[in-house]
Amino acid sequence: MSTLDALIVDVNDVFWTYLLIPLVAVAGLYFTLRSRGAQIRLLPDMLRVLKDRPAGGVSPFGAFTISAAARIGTGNIAGVATAITLGGPGAVFWMWVMALVGGASAFVESVLAQLYKVRGKQPGTYRGGPAYYMQRALGKRWLGVLFAVLITLTFGFVLTAVQSNTIAVAVEGSMGGVDSGWFPPLLGIALAGLLALAVFFGVKRLAKVTTTLIPAMAGLYLLLGTVIVVLNASQVPTMLGDIVGGAFGLREVAGGAVGTAILQGVRRGMFSNEAGMGSAPNAAASAETSHPVKQGLVQTFGVYFDTLVVCTMTAFVVLSANPSLGERGGADVTQSAFSATLGGWGAHALTLIVFMLAFSSMIGNYYYGESNIEFMTGNRSVMTGYRVVVLGCTVLGAMGSVSVVWNLADITMGAMVLVNLLTILPLSVVAFRLLSDYQAQRRAGLDPVFTRDRVPGLRGVACWEPSGTSPQATPQDTAHATARS
Repeated sequence: MSTLDALIVDVNDVFWTYLLIPLVAVAGLYFTLRSRGAQIRLLPDMLRVLKDRPAGGVSPFGAFTISAAARIGTGNIAGVATAITLGGPGAVFWMWVMALVGGASAFVESVLAQLYKVRGKQPGTYRGGPAYYMQRALGKRWLGVLFAVLITLTFGFVLTAVQSNTIAVAVEGSMGGVDSGWFPPLLGIALAGLLALAVFFGVKRLAKVTTTLIPAMAGLYLLLGTVIVVLNASQVPTMLGDIVGGAFGLREVAGGAVGTAILQGVRRGMFSNEAGMGSAPNAAASAETSHPVKQGLVQTFGVYFDTLVVCTMTAFVVLSANPSLGERGGADVTQSAFSATLGGWGAHALTLIVFMLAFSSMIGNYYYGESNIEFMTGNRSVMTGYRVVVLGCTVLGAMGSVSVVWNLADITMGAMVLVNLLTILPLSVVAFRLLSDYQAQRRAGLDPVFTRDRVPGLRGVACWEPSGTSPQATPQDTAHATARS
């Protein structure tokens, strides 16, 4: 490890351990108490809202799959295995806790993203996210620009390169190693070509692509994972005992392992489901829905699907196939579990799954950057330049090691979490007022419909005008247009 890389790792450890993890936990608990556990008690509503089909624009399910495309990536395979390696089976339990508590943060940030969204250039499209509610609700455009830069660098560029590199490594490993210098750049160019087909078709086509891709990839992974767990059913009681015991066992407490399990479970869970990070709200804002709370519920369900379903399956596969595999580390743990139970073809199947997971993440990551580029400037040349750089990062990512940029991504992700949570903590009162409006309409037997006149005193809301009125520009719109001209 280089001196620079080691320094970045040390900074990350201090940053996450002593600042971000406590902040994430406190914020999640506060949101849970204020909403009276909305992320749990409104689970039936989450499933109902996913079935909504608006007349135009991106459906709630389409927005869910865009955010799932970015959430569900190689971290679900490598990240969970690493958490078990470093924190033991008990890390899985704390990952579950992180999902339940973090679901409240995901709910608040997504409701705010829907409330303060703006109309896109194409009819029936919307854009929004933390950068938008920082400007429109707080009146601090500089803060929105800072966040837009962070998310564009992190998701648009760095994580695109990481996902491309992961695909290249998986393909090379599945082929038994390719002893040729031409293979990585050729694969990178091919990946960039596929990504170009998606990014130049616009957000509606993007939603259609991910709507098809996500269920297919998740279904295949969950099916094969279930087969592995069933074939190793005799290990399940021991596995569950190890998870609970590793989280609370006296031996673990005495040895300090519980602290390690908590840190690994929370950190890896955060990386996987992105709750409170401020990335998923960009997809939440794109949905056409009748009430902002509906999309908050959809994105909360996305956190659960990512962690409680996909990540849990990885943990069960690793621990049930052969607990000794946890002594190793990284994605090879999961690959070994597949091979040990399913035979040699299991490794090839996992390579296909990794490709689908990583490529869908690249699509979702691109959209996050695009939405924030649009926030900063409407210049078409800048947007074209962004797309070219994204495709360039795809090629470069396939060609080399990305340990330094991955660790840098940890820092930029952490900065996103810090800025976003400190923003939504004071704004959460607005989200809870909308939640009260939603619940009042549900108690009256209505399908909740929101207009901005239902909650007096709102500022900076561009959409949600009452029926029969025309959209009106807000002071933020005027200032934004002046800044972009």
